[in-house]
Amino acid sequence: MQKTQYTEKNILDDALSAQKAATDHYNSFANECVHENVRQELLNCLAEEHSIQQEVFCMMHDKGLYPTPEAEMQKVEQAKQKFAQCVK
Repeated sequence: MQKTQYTEKNILDDALSAQKAATDHYNSFANECVHENVRQELLNCLAEEHSIQQEVFCMMHDKGLYPTPEAEMQKVEQAKQKFAQCVK
């Protein structure tokens, strides 16, 4: 029986996927929660999961395992204007 060797990238990809799934679930649970105290606890868990997800993402990015292209300033400004309109 051959053993599978997992690379650091494999492990971190799996961790990032798990965190994305966890945040999706906590978000859905909080959105559908009737009891405010339970909802607040779910939102606390959601915030913690987002924090963990950000740590994993930053670790991957810093190690070059999740490269992201530099954004063009024009596109950044367009996105800011688009989302600013959503808030109004």
